[in-house]
Amino acid sequence: MIDAEPSHGPAPLFILSFRQRDELAELAAGAGWQVVAARRAAGAERRFVTSGAAVAVVDARGALSEGREAASALGGAIAANGGALLALVSRGDTTAIGDFYDAGATHFLASPFSEAEFLQALRYAARHAERMAGDWRATGPSEPLGWRLDVATRALLLTPAFARLLDVDEHPKLVALWRRIDPVERRAAMASIRRLSATRQATAFAHDLTGLGRIVQHLQYDAKAGRIDALIEPLGSAPEPAAVLRDALIGTRDAGSARRWVERRLSDPEGRPLTAMLVALNRFDMVNAAYGRATGDALLRAAFKRIEEAAGGALVARLGGSEFLVAIEDAGARVDLAAERIAGELARPFVTGETIAVLGCRIGIAGREPGDTAASLLRRASEALADARASDSATVRVAEAGGGEESIDALAVELRHAMERGEIDILFQPQVSVTTGAIVGVEALARWDHQVLGTIGAEILFAAAARADLEIGLSDHIQRITLDRAAAWPAALRSLRLSINLTAGDIARPGFADLFLDRVDASGFLRSRLTVEIVESGLIEDLGIASTLLATLRSAGVRVAIDDFGTGYSSLAYLKSLPLDYLKIDKKMTQDITGTTRDRVVVRGVIDMARSLGLVVIAEGVETQQQLDLLAKDGCQIYQGFLRSEAISTEALVALMEPVS
Repeated sequence: MIDAEPSHGPAPLFILSFRQRDELAELAAGAGWQVVAARRAAGAERRFVTSGAAVAVVDARGALSEGREAASALGGAIAANGGALLALVSRGDTTAIGDFYDAGATHFLASPFSEAEFLQALRYAARHAERMAGDWRATGPSEPLGWRLDVATRALLLTPAFARLLDVDEHPKLVALWRRIDPVERRAAMASIRRLSATRQATAFAHDLTGLGRIVQHLQYDAKAGRIDALIEPLGSAPEPAAVLRDALIGTRDAGSARRWVERRLSDPEGRPLTAMLVALNRFDMVNAAYGRATGDALLRAAFKRIEEAAGGALVARLGGSEFLVAIEDAGARVDLAAERIAGELARPFVTGETIAVLGCRIGIAGREPGDTAASLLRRASEALADARASDSATVRVAEAGGGEESIDALAVELRHAMERGEIDILFQPQVSVTTGAIVGVEALARWDHQVLGTIGAEILFAAAARADLEIGLSDHIQRITLDRAAAWPAALRSLRLSINLTAGDIARPGFADLFLDRVDASGFLRSRLTVEIVESGLIEDLGIASTLLATLRSAGVRVAIDDFGTGYSSLAYLKSLPLDYLKIDKKMTQDITGTTRDRVVVRGVIDMARSLGLVVIAEGVETQQQLDLLAKDGCQIYQGFLRSEAISTEALVALMEPVS
């Protein structure tokens, strides 16, 4: 197997594959990559940014439309962070490569392809990312690029640096070197070599070389020694004509030059303020698909012009897809004003031809910090943009000082010791009967009692676990604590049902059902009082596996709930295919019930659908009496939320039970 590990040692790699995640992840991991893999597009941008990867793979084989959307979501982050995006497509979908290129893909591979070809493509993508980030190894006089040919024996010797770049042995066959050159340019190269003689000892020729761009080979012939020496002069990556013309027609600046501008400002010894703002257009892909590329290009030109005018003299560049970089040599009020103006300008309708489009935007902002490089500054801005996109209402998000990635990294390092020290605790949020007001069950929620930061919630806790590769270990730890704690409940709590959350990693584990049931039995907690909750969007990844797992648990006496319903890809067929007992409405839908008439119709429809399938409906996040009254009127049977109680300790739960026990 070819070793695809980048030259600087193991590096993170982000893989999004809708059909073959595990196979690709195993292949890359076996070649030395530190793989972060996903099977669904939701949250992919955030996962890529926080993974620290410079290379992302989007596997669109058999999922072309989802692949396009994912590439579009990742394209801006790829460009902002100087990364590479490898798109995998089916042979019959190669006509869509242009769409992936527009979205920000830098490399492509069409199936069927071999393992070696896939790993080779990863290697080229990694080298591209290194060059884009300014980390490409200097190959000056101490490490020249070149080769030597013995004319009589045809023996070829490459310099170590050139061999590494081509990923070949230092003594390859001559034909292997010729195959790296385009056939047309190959003929010109051969003609140049034939011109060498005792009377003409030097010549040169230029050509493109994958991994290095445009190069000039300077040849010198030593007739006495019977050899040809070649010294290679890199001229830089050859521009893609279509890309150059396309950006020129759209009217935006080059992302690479913008990054270099940022890097120069960061190298200023005076450390003057610098703020990076990433602006992503909303709904652009829908408009582009509906009205065509010409309309999309016109919208990008118009958006660029509006951003440039609103930014008041700041540098503006298009990164990829429908994302733009705004770099401002200032901080504070000027940045806030620019962001407000940009958001306002992009919220106004765009008119192109007979098309009227309302787009809007999301903005991520990061300010310069000590020791910043262009990569670190733009990565923090990418994280802030991902947060803004994930938000229901926030147009602008500002990266916190110190950067979220570094904080998560620090927590990841501490997590294993925190588990050993017993800092992971469990609280219980009551689930209340809408009809009687009695507490009928609880949901177990994990918390980290950090010695310095205080209480850390489950979202950040599991993000740290993912970074530390401890997701399964943390889930096992939480299940054991929860079951042991509930098994020791006093008599006042022994009528309550207990709900435990399972992760996507749990679902995918071979033999998990037996392992989990053994854990329940060992704790002494009754299976008949236990409910497992699985997040709806997570089930999409492995519907068949999930269905088998849930059926096994259900036949063993455990009940099953689908959690956060309304946040993922809800469908009646989806619900009908799984053995469920409860449907939990996400808190956003709960809040919508007091909104518009349309909002309430949607919530009522979900409740009616669930009850028609024989499911008990639980509403999460109930905070007001008005919400509860409307939910009760529409047929909701159980609720949980701050209206009754936040998540509390066992002792507080006992006290809360006393009035209705």
